[in-house]
Amino acid sequence: MNDSSTSDIEITLWRTWALTVTHEACEYTEQKFNAEKTGGDPVIPSPKLDTDLVMACDRLVDRLIKAYKNPIQTQIDIARYSKLISPKDTGHNEEREEKLLERCPPGHEGTKLVEIPATILDASGAIIAWYLPDALTDATQKEIWAASDLLAPMLEKSVKVDGNWRTNQGWFNPSSENDALTPGCINLSPAWFQQGHENQSDLEVSASLKGASSEKILKAIARPAAIATAALRVMHPEQYWAGLRAFTSLGEKAESKELPKMSETLQYWASVFNSLSVICNRQTPNHRDHLFDSRMLRYSHNRGELF
Repeated sequence: MNDSSTSDIEITLWRTWALTVTHEACEYTEQKFNAEKTGGDPVIPSPKLDTDLVMACDRLVDRLIKAYKNPIQTQIDIARYSKLISPKDTGHNEEREEKLLERCPPGHEGTKLVEIPATILDASGAIIAWYLPDALTDATQKEIWAASDLLAPMLEKSVKVDGNWRTNQGWFNPSSENDALTPGCINLSPAWFQQGHENQSDLEVSASLKGASSEKILKAIARPAAIATAALRVMHPEQYWAGLRAFTSLGEKAESKELPKMSETLQYWASVFNSLSVICNRQTPNHRDHLFDSRMLRYSHNRGELF
């Protein structure tokens, strides 16, 4: 076993887990971010991290620092706004959305274009969003592209003629001769509740990771998963540590209940998030995921639009 801790949190990870390497990358990213923010001494990466991963972390830190030093102040009271919305507010009702914006206005007129790294602040000065264009190295982008090829069969099967908006074929752009990506939307998870089940004992590996190629898929997305997790470590450390605690608990449960498939999947899972949605060549209607309001900030290619 390998013990990693902060001043008041102790986390136990399996040495063979991919998440252990991710944790090392997150430690390096956070330390380097803090050093560059305060003018501290240079940070030396762990020898457990390969060169490509270190370079990916360095690129991420560069964009995080630039975003941190470029705050965009809004007048929206995010705490009040959060209390006004409910699970019924899906974001599809334009009249309802307009009323919400009237009660919690962002504090500027029209659309504000954001083309460089930035943080969005609410009325209290709290960071409510980070905008990090060009945060991924070419190597990481190539890995994401390669992983999408492995997922192509599942992506293709996910699109439905009469599915909801997440999988309805009307929202997907068909592949062209110059675009090898397969349209689709699938979920990957080492342990989640099956549809219609609410008992914790019903946690299972998602169907998308029960096939023969699951290990190859997880290894292909390991570095992109580590980078996303490193960003979370800087942006929301409480959620990061909560995620590690959850995975420690899942590992113990998989071992005690003799769940070999879950144990195997956890070994190769490299993200502190417990699920991953792979969305390829899809447009989306205005909607709300309840963790982030897509009407406040949306992005396309290399620029963001703040509403």
